[in-house]
Amino acid sequence: MKITPHGAAGGEVTGSAYLVDTGRAKILVDCGFFQGGKDADAKNRVAIDGGGSGLDAVLLTHGHLDHTGRLPLLAEGGFRGSVHATPATIEMAGLILNDAVKLQAQDLERHNRKRARAGEPPLAPLYTAEHTERILSQMQPVPYKELVSVAPGIQARFVEAGHMLGSTSIQLLIDEGNGESRSVVFSGDLGPQGAPILRDSEPLRQAQAVFLESTYGDHDHRPFGDTVREFIEILRQATSEGGKVLVPSFAVGRAQVLTMLLAWAFRERILKPFPIFLDSPMAIQAWAIYRRHPELFDEEMNRFLREGSVEQDLATLNATATAEESKKINDVPGPCLIIAGAGMCTGGRILHHFRQNLWKPETHVLIVGYQARESLGRRLIEGEKKVTIHGETVAVKARVHTLGGFSAHAGQRDLLAWFGTLAPCRPRVVLTHGEDEPRRVLAGEIARRHQLDAVLPGLRETVVV
Repeated sequence: MKITPHGAAGGEVTGSAYLVDTGRAKILVDCGFFQGGKDADAKNRVAIDGGGSGLDAVLLTHGHLDHTGRLPLLAEGGFRGSVHATPATIEMAGLILNDAVKLQAQDLERHNRKRARAGEPPLAPLYTAEHTERILSQMQPVPYKELVSVAPGIQARFVEAGHMLGSTSIQLLIDEGNGESRSVVFSGDLGPQGAPILRDSEPLRQAQAVFLESTYGDHDHRPFGDTVREFIEILRQATSEGGKVLVPSFAVGRAQVLTMLLAWAFRERILKPFPIFLDSPMAIQAWAIYRRHPELFDEEMNRFLREGSVEQDLATLNATATAEESKKINDVPGPCLIIAGAGMCTGGRILHHFRQNLWKPETHVLIVGYQARESLGRRLIEGEKKVTIHGETVAVKARVHTLGGFSAHAGQRDLLAWFGTLAPCRPRVVLTHGEDEPRRVLAGEIARRHQLDAVLPGLRETVVV
């Protein structure tokens, strides 16, 4: 059996896609976008396995763009099989992919205007809404925990990963044709234990090979409670100064956690209510999907919903769906808090708010999620004093805060605990979805604790199981 990572390898975090070739069948586990780097667009245009026509099936761990963004390319390339995912992941993937194709069209139109002025030919879109609709029509829901036949000789089990609504780890059981089967596990993105809203990840106990994410393999996040206290103190300071708080946030997951924390702080009178702008059409729609899946909430979240009215708690929340509503936020004086995408500051409405407010010393920026190398968010974290937004140089006088405890990714301790239930099987360990240093550190810890040598593959470097 050959497994080849076509993304999230070689020190790359985004672009998750694993081509599994058993000899009898070919499947993909995830098919995500590369994000953040200057060469991301070029990488996204590289066809996987001839475009997808030879694939039997695709399995999705969850709906985030860096795990689903290249799916429409498979439809364009002739893939006609099923895409297997949990019901919530199918809903989230539809939301995220439809948003992505619109953003791509807008960005391409702007980019091609520049090319036209420079006398250069226009670029073609990566894919179209038609391709997106086609791949979404091929999605098939799977239940949690049950074995499902997905391709000749391949069964799959999807279990809770605790990363986002509908997220899973996937265990493949491959029939070797001699009465024996081989188990391969893909962790997907694992969430931290005890994170709000969602249930914790579920461990697996049998595997001959494990493909483990390593996004934060070199350290643990700050405890969630400490992060919440810092979040509250920053808001107290910003509101007392009359400044705006800008939060670049993933529309699915992080935006919901932040709004629920604000609901809690207002309900408990920890903070005096102030204007909040959820300036993300996708985050607004994602909330509706969340509310349709309370079976995926943890008990604490369900109790919070039972004991009060979130709508009353968030009476000062303004959901700004249209571009015109978003522009009007510029005229709103502080204090207020603005949650907008994109989470890695690679596009979206947050860039417009940055251009309007980064140069003001009373502004606060809260970085609450992973920022890819070379992304604007990473440059802000690293302390750049001037940045370019939509061709305009903007001074950075705002205070930038990094709140790693809000991450939806497991830290080193939780990654090792999750892997610990599989370690007694002595599996082949393959570390992906992490930059070089986190992968190396995590590999060292696995070797020290379990005497297992991890493989750190490069992009499109085949691992033979």
